[in-house]
Amino acid sequence: MAEDYSGLPSLPLRLRAAQIIGFKDPDEGDWARLRVLQYRELYQTAGVRIIGHLLAALTVISLYVDDIPLPLMGAWLVALFLSVIYVIRIERGLADIDRRLMTRREFNRHCWAIAAMAVVWALSLLIFVPMGDQGNHYALWTVVAMLVAGSSSKMKQAPSITLIWAVICGAAAAASFMLKGEYVFAMASVIFCFIIVHGTIDIARTFLTARIAEMGVAEKDEVVSLLLREFEEHQADWLWQIDTQRRIKGASPRFAYALGSEAKETEGKLIMELLAGKLWNAGDLPPSLHELAERLKRRESFANLVVQVEVPSGRRWWELSGTPIFDDTGAFAGFRGVGSDVTQQRESSEKIAYLARYDTLTGLPNRLMLTEGLAEALRYAAQWKTRCAFLMIDLDRFKSVNDSLGHHVGDRLLAQVAQRLQSVMSPNEQVGRLGGDEFAVVIRDASRTGHVAEVAQRVVDAISQPYTVDNHTLYIGASVGSAMGPRDGPNVETLMRNADLALYQAKDDGGGEHRQFLPALHSNAQEKLKLEASLRTAIGNEEMELHFQPVVNARSENVVSFEALLRWNSSDHGFVSPAKFIPLAEDTRLIVPIGDWVLREACREAISWPEDIKVAVNVSGEQLLEPRFSQTVVRALADTGLPAHRLEVEVTESVFLRDGRTARQTLEEILALGCSIALDDFGTGYSSLGYLRTMRFSTIKVDRSFVQGASQDNPESLAIINAVVAMATSLEMSTTAEGVEDAVQAQLVRDLGCTKIQGYYFGRPMSALEARSLVLKRRNTAAA
Repeated sequence: MAEDYSGLPSLPLRLRAAQIIGFKDPDEGDWARLRVLQYRELYQTAGVRIIGHLLAALTVISLYVDDIPLPLMGAWLVALFLSVIYVIRIERGLADIDRRLMTRREFNRHCWAIAAMAVVWALSLLIFVPMGDQGNHYALWTVVAMLVAGSSSKMKQAPSITLIWAVICGAAAAASFMLKGEYVFAMASVIFCFIIVHGTIDIARTFLTARIAEMGVAEKDEVVSLLLREFEEHQADWLWQIDTQRRIKGASPRFAYALGSEAKETEGKLIMELLAGKLWNAGDLPPSLHELAERLKRRESFANLVVQVEVPSGRRWWELSGTPIFDDTGAFAGFRGVGSDVTQQRESSEKIAYLARYDTLTGLPNRLMLTEGLAEALRYAAQWKTRCAFLMIDLDRFKSVNDSLGHHVGDRLLAQVAQRLQSVMSPNEQVGRLGGDEFAVVIRDASRTGHVAEVAQRVVDAISQPYTVDNHTLYIGASVGSAMGPRDGPNVETLMRNADLALYQAKDDGGGEHRQFLPALHSNAQEKLKLEASLRTAIGNEEMELHFQPVVNARSENVVSFEALLRWNSSDHGFVSPAKFIPLAEDTRLIVPIGDWVLREACREAISWPEDIKVAVNVSGEQLLEPRFSQTVVRALADTGLPAHRLEVEVTESVFLRDGRTARQTLEEILALGCSIALDDFGTGYSSLGYLRTMRFSTIKVDRSFVQGASQDNPESLAIINAVVAMATSLEMSTTAEGVEDAVQAQLVRDLGCTKIQGYYFGRPMSALEARSLVLKRRNTAAA
């Protein structure tokens, strides 16, 4: 932030200690404006300070009531009372400085008043101590030290108060101890006051930084509000008009400003010349300007036409609307229209469109783009009577690398794998990443005998070579399963499923192999049938349980919600990975009863948490397509007594692909109950930009792959997170960064603007009892 906000210094704050205290003028900014920030809330603490001085005075009386003559004690109490009243009276006069500037006279008066009050307490150390015993001496210094520390705490924004207190009372304390021959305590008193003063100045610096930042945000918000009001009044960012020769007529100041010139300078100039800028003389106009010229030539009305323009500030994108105008005789008189600058929206859309089709970690096409490529290859094969192929690739031994060396090394390894895969592809082949350690290849024309086997062998050979990552020499392999289209499947889903069966066979054969799909491979699916049979009885056999992973506020790091995660410990199969049984449950629609159980159990557990902590429950597309799913949510809330606002339903973008209308209707019904909706795994597989515009999501969860990429200074990941945060902010949604594993990543996503954080750094998935203990522990810590 480099702007100057009404006489305030720029950030980061570069003020010396004397400038922060107010004893010297700042090098940048106005002295009086800084004092306003420091003193405008001071009067609000007056009551607490009066009580503090009263309690301290009572303590002193109890200590020395038998030792100090009553007249002397009375005189000291009167002096204390008058000094406190004088300080409060001065501060009451500062209660309105929000609406004016503080003067140096007021600042000096306040400093002298504080000094007078500090002197009263200093006199108690110098006069009372000789009349009491050593214990009373220590007790009196404790009382005074607490007053010094209290001023640092309650009046931290105005360090001059603490400085005056610490200097006067610290000097008196040191003198009283030295008179008693206790030089160690004298030195300790001086050190204590020095630490208090140093800490207060640091706190005051932080306070001023925060207040200046808040004022900057408030000023920007005010500017935005003014622009919005102007937009509502004029229904456009600017107005434009041309005559029959397409020359600017009556240019509005805002239109001229957008062109980077004055209104009088644009008058009478050709609109196409102004929009083309430096490209006009070269004659190389972008297609969008050619389209605009044609519309003007044909005298056609147009609306929301996005054109590329060249202005002094650089290339911009404008959205123009216009209509021909006619005079009283009906003769054509030119065009009149409105326009706005949509550069930022277009750039954000392009970034998010890239995010929707490319994997940020590797730069390869993602699942969506691969399925589109495979669909096109199948259409080509059907049209020309050729064959295409789909290869699924799974990395062998990658999990052990990831588990032993961490996700950071695993991600860098995946990036190297992607580079090798790209290096062995020809123009006839498209490689992409499906997710995790799974890759795929689409072969557009696989008619030549042995072509698929050759590609698979190139893949296995390339991936099997050793890698060097962070001084680690790593060895992994690859298993490949392939299916030929349209022989092994007439559509994308069938071909991918059969290639997946072939991949399972290659893995079962020990890995590092290529297997083509054979109809007999379906027999290998019998294991899935057994797993399905066990899954059908898992709830009845009480084999399912929920674990909970905390989600924290990015700033305070307080737990704001838990995500409920399903775990299955089968009596027949042992612990079954969610990655294995969740897809099976969705394929068999067992996800519906399992999901109902998860919803009820999550709500039942959440009712035992503090009221400000939500529970997030993942909901699959199959559940959303159930006609009465919203009634299931109502029953879960009613049976458990959980308020609707404490339930957050998490969905992925894929739920809108199968039956987007039904999914949206169900989510709208859930929103009507008072629940919130979060969009999970954003951008990892499918595009849902239209639904971001029409659905009232409360949260967008940034996938861990982008967080990991950003932590490695990947410019694409940083740009994408910035785009998602900007988009979410404009849509009044929060953002949750997933997969945060250390403090560096936490600070990074916090600086990028994410409002919530989830990941191993703040807590792994834990049992319900551990979740309750975590909440209790953090609350006790906060209370302490």
